[in-house]
Amino acid sequence: MYRVMIIDDEPIIVEGLSRSVSWEKYGCEVVGTANDGVEGKAMIEEKCPHLVFIDICMPEMDGLTMVAGLKSEFADMEVSVLTGYREFDYAQRALHLGVTRFLLKPSNMKEIEEAVQVMVDNLKKKNIHGAEPDEERNESAASSFIVKNALAYIEENYREKLLLSDVAEKTYVSQWHLSKLLNRYTGQNFSEILNSVRINKAKEMLKDPSLRIGDIADDVGFLDMAHFSRVFKKQVGISANQYRNTVLGSDGEK
Repeated sequence: MYRVMIIDDEPIIVEGLSRSVSWEKYGCEVVGTANDGVEGKAMIEEKCPHLVFIDICMPEMDGLTMVAGLKSEFADMEVSVLTGYREFDYAQRALHLGVTRFLLKPSNMKEIEEAVQVMVDNLKKKNIHGAEPDEERNESAASSFIVKNALAYIEENYREKLLLSDVAEKTYVSQWHLSKLLNRYTGQNFSEILNSVRINKAKEMLKDPSLRIGDIADDVGFLDMAHFSRVFKKQVGISANQYRNTVLGSDGEK
């Protein structure tokens, strides 16, 4: 049996879909429902469904990013979107990320059942017959989307005590999967990317001779001066003070 999950913040829709569709006719069973994205993502990781129906306009959720996360991490998972959002560009972006159907609320049963049939047919074409969905995805629009969002989040939050788990949570993928994507697309691990961003910001700040190097280290997110000094010299080849003096030609650290 193909496992189905329904994620929507309107209980009446979750209940309606769960009970109204003749799931057995399609060789499917509903294995879980959720009313928000966080709960839904956790349940997806636990249940590994083959088909997911999800509202991408729920509160406190970046719908497109969650869809991208699902399609990136679970390449063979069939995802159909339920939404009241009628913007054509939004629908195009969702379909580009690998969504099977973009269903506008209220959807009639004919549309829902047609979506189920297409999703099941797609799984059969991929020779998937009720086993675990494939968690391995080659190059894809969804994976590229996730990496772009992850790098943007790092760029915006490099000053914080940032962890891989924080970025994974914001991009709706597991830490393991995000780490693999970052390595594949950038050739660097998370720590290397974060340190690179921080050092580049520090190099910009070193152009101002009125700023103390210790304050710069703190401002770009390093917990102590020693760690900053080690990373800076490893990446740049010279110390921060030497960089300021020889590369920028300033009067040295104040």
